[in-house]
Amino acid sequence: MRSANRLPIYVLAFPDVQLLDVSGPLQVFATANEVAPLHGQDVRYALHVVSAESRQVMSTAGLGLATSRLPAAGKRCDTLIVAGGRGVRAASEDARLTNWIRRRAATSRRVASVCTGAFLLAAAGLLDGHRVATHWAHCDELAGRYPALHIERDPIFINDGPIWTSAGVTAGIDLALALVEADLGRAVALDVARHLVVFLKRPGGQAQFSTTLSLQHEEDRFGDLHAWIAEHLSGDLSVTRLAARLEMSERSFMRHYRSATGTTPAQAVARIRIEAASRLLVETSWSVKRIAMKCGFGSEETMRRTFLRTYSVPPQAYRERFA
Repeated sequence: MRSANRLPIYVLAFPDVQLLDVSGPLQVFATANEVAPLHGQDVRYALHVVSAESRQVMSTAGLGLATSRLPAAGKRCDTLIVAGGRGVRAASEDARLTNWIRRRAATSRRVASVCTGAFLLAAAGLLDGHRVATHWAHCDELAGRYPALHIERDPIFINDGPIWTSAGVTAGIDLALALVEADLGRAVALDVARHLVVFLKRPGGQAQFSTTLSLQHEEDRFGDLHAWIAEHLSGDLSVTRLAARLEMSERSFMRHYRSATGTTPAQAVARIRIEAASRLLVETSWSVKRIAMKCGFGSEETMRRTFLRTYSVPPQAYRERFA
């Protein structure tokens, strides 16, 4: 793509949209327009924020976004990006909007979603049979509503043919950087990432952010315990040991823990262990055997089976994919 060209990008917003789902990708493309000439690239992104109704859409952050009306189907669109946010469910029930997305997608080179924007693409029937990413906290809901989707819980973003989907919020920046790299090459995308002070390719997946966060609740009664578990993964983390640390009976500990976190202590320990192992695979050159022992799996084979069950790939393949 070295000849002069303008690539129209339409970002779809709606009332109660997540601000960063819109502004994050926009800034990536805007910065790409600034640095591309330095690399001899003549491609420019023509950026448009559009919405179904008004000329201003209020984000959940309380900041209004100036938008244009939905363009006619015949108007050229290179990339359609659908943002997410609290208002996505109401937007998904708007038949006029989902019909527009479906028609617009048919004439676009590629279609993408940020965070829960995947719900809108799914409502438009565009994700059936595709591998899909969304915010880790909404994977179960998306899978329940749209069983024809192949939802993957860990990736920051997924490219499946002309469909691109990304995980939560800031993952829209990762997605946009990948789109820039596909269009303009690695050198331009890396320069954009440096200007924005972000990773070109973030290490690991979104699972590394989800486990301890998903175990936290308002009172966070067991927050100190989770921190202690993470520091003692190779030690005794039995229910007996954990209950004793909190000076509780095993029965009382089990009952209160499940009530507070929605899971069992054993399941929580397993999740924290695999999260730590995933991070070490990406961030260190340690052997799989050493990581298995460090994280309390007991053996390399036990860790391998856990990775296959959780990520559908063995530890070494996980390292090759994300390191």
